[in-house]
Amino acid sequence: MMSKVISEGRNVAILFATLMLFWLMLSSRLDADILIVGSIISLAIALLYRNGLSFFTEFHFTPEAIVAGFCYYAYFFKELFKSNVKLAAIVLSPSLPVKPAIVKVRTKLKTRMGRLMLANSITLTPGTLSVELDGEWLYVHWVRMEADDIEEATACIVSGFESYLEVMYG
Repeated sequence: MMSKVISEGRNVAILFATLMLFWLMLSSRLDADILIVGSIISLAIALLYRNGLSFFTEFHFTPEAIVAGFCYYAYFFKELFKSNVKLAAIVLSPSLPVKPAIVKVRTKLKTRMGRLMLANSITLTPGTLSVELDGEWLYVHWVRMEADDIEEATACIVSGFESYLEVMYG
């Protein structure tokens, strides 16, 4: 019972701090009225969703995880840019060199949120689309299949994202 109260309190504190940070970035002022309104709204939302945001409950709030989070987003945007260029080259090529396939890849991630973040990252990267997540297996539609072996496909599609998500979510 006591551990549940502590866990909920931790969730409220993390969510409140995150919402306040976004509020302050959006308002770009530190006036008293801005701080009061932001505090009230952030606290109300944090109390309302203290059990409902699994992003915060499964996140390992350690310095390593926070650094991995920043690195993950940098890696994601790099991959997003690279895959946009690749896909544009495919589309603009007169021969249209596509080799579509659904490939099976394996993830080492254990948490639901980590797997969800991985699947969403793959889907948001042009040229790949997460079709199904079944335990440790992820089925991905690939516009131009570059590897048909499970280990090779996993290395091409999953391993870059997974290295950061593993630190963040386990």
